[in-house]
Amino acid sequence: MSIYKRILIVLGIIVVLTGGLVIFSFQSADTKPVAAVACDYKNATYTIDGTPVELHDGVAETEAAPGSASKITTRYFGNEAKADLDGDGRTDIAFLITQETGGSGTFYYAVTALNTMNGCKGSEAFFLGDRIAPQTTEASSSADGKNIIIVNYADRAEGEPMTTEPSVNKSARLSFDPQAMSFVKVQ
Repeated sequence: MSIYKRILIVLGIIVVLTGGLVIFSFQSADTKPVAAVACDYKNATYTIDGTPVELHDGVAETEAAPGSASKITTRYFGNEAKADLDGDGRTDIAFLITQETGGSGTFYYAVTALNTMNGCKGSEAFFLGDRIAPQTTEASSSADGKNIIIVNYADRAEGEPMTTEPSVNKSARLSFDPQAMSFVKVQ
């Protein structure tokens, strides 16, 4: 092979490599990944009976009525379970919150915080019961392959007064509907 052909081949390789680098640099400048905002579920808004409740460090406190000294207190309880509940490939978190409205009751709810690119998106609260005794919350899969949340708790037997200690084991199997942003009870 002549020196002339070798020089042409080397120049051709240099042109191809340089062109590839230029194209790659333009593409990578346009397609830099956008950083996701962290999902801070203890500082997110959830909806209880149609009313938005914004937690700050896991607590929200509002007046029971305008000018009232009585408060409605909503708290992060815990019992976290993690799973991809909306099918987007990101891990979401389900957990329990409580709400005290000024009476003798402590109402327990299951909520989820969807892990989105813009941070947490809180769900509608699913009512579990009044003065129950939560045990565990876990993620599982349903027969159709969807991720579900199972909340295990103790409740009172039917007809027992609210002063009776919860002693009847119950489970709520919940599937999450991302369009409605709420749980649906499944069998």
